[in-house]
Amino acid sequence: MSELSELGARERQIADIVLRLGRATVQDVRAEIADAPTYSTVRAMLRMLEEKGFLSHEQDGLKYVYFSSLPKEAVRRKALQHLVTIYFEGSAAAAAAALLELPDERTDPEQFGRLRKLIATKAARKKGR
Repeated sequence: MSELSELGARERQIADIVLRLGRATVQDVRAEIADAPTYSTVRAMLRMLEEKGFLSHEQDGLKYVYFSSLPKEAVRRKALQHLVTIYFEGSAAAAAAALLELPDERTDPEQFGRLRKLIATKAARKKGR
């Protein structure tokens, strides 16, 4: 399978739409894109994403319904690793700090507790080296 970093901007946009929707037809994808490319262009890009291993499809009558061929968690990890590598010089700690500095009203105390445990575990591993 290709890496996320090898996808063009439009390919990444289409893959993101399918992942977010869970399952999508060409029309579903086109409906999510302002100034959408033609039907045949989107269909060709979906087929290319399938050939690269990012998507799979099922036939529903005359339509193909596309879905991610990877578990959502695996896609998230790959995307996050790419983001950390490109924008944070490979530093997960710098990325985490930037995320925590964002105004986010949805983070609840349980999530902060989980973060504290993850940080403590990571710190303990670093000390044990």
